[in-house]
Amino acid sequence: MASELITNLDSTNFDSTIKSSSVPVLVDFWATWCGPCKQLGPILDQLSTEFNGSVKVCKVDVDNSRELAQQLGITSIPAVFLFKNGVVVDKFVGLKQKSDIAAFIRKHAA
Repeated sequence: MASELITNLDSTNFDSTIKSSSVPVLVDFWATWCGPCKQLGPILDQLSTEFNGSVKVCKVDVDNSRELAQQLGITSIPAVFLFKNGVVVDKFVGLKQKSDIAAFIRKHAA
């Protein structure tokens, strides 16, 4: 069960959400069939609560948003992008430990 703090994005709300955010936006590109994605989900749920207010956590199902994934050059998942002022400032691919993802967020959060 995903946290209520996590926003699901697709091509209809991606740009407006990313560009209108006053805080950095962490976007997890994932798919239901992806094992590492399923492991990353609960970590992001916890981090969305811990960083509530200083970062916005969002998810994009690449199977439902193929064009969006293609535009961003995503070839492997999970792929996690961090946007600031509507622009990608950092990213990583693959499963990471919670402490590593928290450090990744802290590097960019206000």
